[in-house]
Amino acid sequence: MRGLRRWWDDTAGGLPATFWYLWSGLLINRAGAFAMLFLSLYLTAARGASPSLAGLVVGAYGAGGAAGTLLGGVLADRWGRRSTLLAAHLAAAGLMVALAFSRHLAVIAVLAALVGLAHSMPSPAFVAAIVDVVPEARRSRAFNLQFWAFNLGMAVASLLAGVLAEASFLALFLVDAAATLAAAVVIALKVPETLTRRPAVTLRAVAGRRPGLHTALTDRTFLTFVGLTFLLAVLTMQTSTIMPLAMRTDGLRPSAYGLVVALGGALIVVGQLFVPRLIEPYRKSTVLAVSTGLMALGFGALTVADGLPLYLGAAVVWTVGQMLAAPPNAQINADLAPPELRARYQSVFYLTFPAASFVAPALGGLSLQHLGERHWLVVGALGLVAAAGHLLAGPPRERRVAALRAAAQRSETVSAGH
Repeated sequence: MRGLRRWWDDTAGGLPATFWYLWSGLLINRAGAFAMLFLSLYLTAARGASPSLAGLVVGAYGAGGAAGTLLGGVLADRWGRRSTLLAAHLAAAGLMVALAFSRHLAVIAVLAALVGLAHSMPSPAFVAAIVDVVPEARRSRAFNLQFWAFNLGMAVASLLAGVLAEASFLALFLVDAAATLAAAVVIALKVPETLTRRPAVTLRAVAGRRPGLHTALTDRTFLTFVGLTFLLAVLTMQTSTIMPLAMRTDGLRPSAYGLVVALGGALIVVGQLFVPRLIEPYRKSTVLAVSTGLMALGFGALTVADGLPLYLGAAVVWTVGQMLAAPPNAQINADLAPPELRARYQSVFYLTFPAASFVAPALGGLSLQHLGERHWLVVGALGLVAAAGHLLAGPPRERRVAALRAAAQRSETVSAGH
């Protein structure tokens, strides 16, 4: 019992109550966000859309998501985290109800884009609020729990979506809306505003310019990190875009693909809570280099995979890499963001994922077609490039973080003086 309590203290102890309410809202949000997983099936089966038209509507959802990420970051820094989270959740719930009862494809396409906008707005605000309330020494654990909640919620969403889609598409959308509204209620009742207004001297002290969204888009140190994260995201997207095609080429059934994906999800749900204590003694850049190296090894191994056991073994390797990468990746992103631009930096960071979801299938499909199994050597090489990049970029990142901390202390001194 004493060992279990020590493990829990190391994993989640010392985190403020507001974090746990944010965590609960995120878990409810992810567990309920299942309707859009079946949007293409709904369009073709219930609305008579062609596969190409269904693809365009799903693409509209993705485009709305990219815009929503930036909008959410700007609003979270201007309005506040709580206001942005409430507005996004309430808008998403209302739009989902409208989508449930819409019949015309043009209206559905517009609503899908707006739902994408509303679904993506909370991400920067959630992370910025976590950084606001969690002490720096505990942030790695907080981000680890956030990643765990996200994956647990997605696993629940996948199970619920299949059951509800078979019963009723109307129920699929309405239950999604109800879950989103439940998350909004948790935030409204339990999450205070975490944004602290302060003199905007941090960025001026470091970069000598007035802070804004353009600051994140021209911050070379930050953009280098974003680029390396983009490579990691491209690797991660292989599991949902190119790997199913490779497994089909190897004569494996869809159930085999489902087993590989389920194994990865199960490993994260079971093992993610043990990651913080494992990586705590090491520098973040070293952990990220090792994690991306493991992902490179896992995906590179698919070059010789021709049966389910090898795919399952490779999945274990790259999933461990993903698990190790999650906490330091999120923490570095938080460390590089000046306090007054915290959510804006998060929004630029989160753009890597829709970008990777476009690049991975677009270029990966061509690569698999022309290179065959050698495609996985290219993917492995990208992972090794990212690993080397983290080792090289680590020292400049650490110097930048030190400068930001010094500037933040000067900002607090100015605030105290007033």
